Amino acid sequence: MSCFSCLDTRTRDMRINIDTVPYLTDDSSVDKRNDSKGARSKSGILVNGKVNSPRPGGGARSFTFKELAAATKNFREENMIGKGGFGSVFKGRLYSGQVVAIKQLNPDGHQGNQEFIVEVLMLSVFSHPNLVTLIGYCTSGAQRLLVYEYMPMGSLEDHLFDLEPDQTPLSWNTRMKIAVGAARGIEYLHCKISPSVIYRDLKSSNILLDKDFNPKLSDFGLAKVGPVGNRTHVSTRVMGTYGYCAPEYAMSGKLTIKSDIYCFGVVLLELVTGREAIDLSKPNGEQYLVSWARQYLNDPKKFGHLVDPLLRGKYPKKCLNYVIAITEMCLKEEANQRPTIGDVVVAFEYIAAQSKSHEARSVACKSTGSYRSRGEPKQGL
Repeated sequence: MSCFSCLDTRTRDMRINIDTVPYLTDDSSVDKRNDSKGARSKSGILVNGKVNSPRPGGGARSFTFKELAAATKNFREENMIGKGGFGSVFKGRLYSGQVVAIKQLNPDGHQGNQEFIVEVLMLSVFSHPNLVTLIGYCTSGAQRLLVYEYMPMGSLEDHLFDLEPDQTPLSWNTRMKIAVGAARGIEYLHCKISPSVIYRDLKSSNILLDKDFNPKLSDFGLAKVGPVGNRTHVSTRVMGTYGYCAPEYAMSGKLTIKSDIYCFGVVLLELVTGREAIDLSKPNGEQYLVSWARQYLNDPKKFGHLVDPLLRGKYPKKCLNYVIAITEMCLKEEANQRPTIGDVVVAFEYIAAQSKSHEARSVACKSTGSYRSRGEPKQGL
């Protein structure tokens, strides 16, 4: 994405027009000879096998800065729900009464105009239950803000690491539910869109949770269109989060959909272990999650060393074995040895179903045991 004709970085306002920008890819990442085949078509790309030609601005509406300032009560600190290198996120209420999350980009932060536009374009074109919904954006003067649906349970990161004393840890079944949903979101990007889209920034802080702990992928500023034609990879600057990046991408800048699979493997490790991808407070040898975990990943007798102590043994051992086996495959050093996301989705749907069945049997056994302990007869069906 070498230029955006619709973007002026000076003080005047801008409107984002999807049909007038070469979106989602650097000039270097797609062979210009493929233009006639629709690889960089300005009229839309294939979503679920159909050409998606969004109206200018897509489904996202343009807000004024005044509207968003009012929604957050002038961006009061008590309304701040997140902060990072990109800027701050505020909880707000629109004039319509809808509660939203408003991300205000820091002009000096890590996320620039290019990433801002990619995010708007991505979420205006694509729609899936496991992708966060973009409601709108603001480009008043130098301001760059994004308005999302509000996710009341925060991020996966909030429920895995550094829990408050009164905070309930995620159950095994909830962790499997999150794994399934995140995998489905990646599957949509990899398999339901043509050309495929490489997320490139899958991590626990970018997996948001609704009130029922359904996961939604967020933050698409680093997403890239995958290779087309006879190309095997996309060459691009190495971007993303250290600790999650696939080794071949980190070393060479060669990006494929299998790079996302490695990131997913790291997230799976976090779900199983309750440990962060990088935690410098840990002793030497345990600070880098993948390096520490490799000593256990190939020996079923050692799988127990990987499990989050907060689970207190409340998980089906057979399902744990399946999860760790899939995690190990996702983390293969050789990209072509990693599974496809479609296979991962099928596997985790099975694991989640088995985990639910195990929980139901456990509840039934406890119920039967309580009747017997009181000398009461077992109830018939």
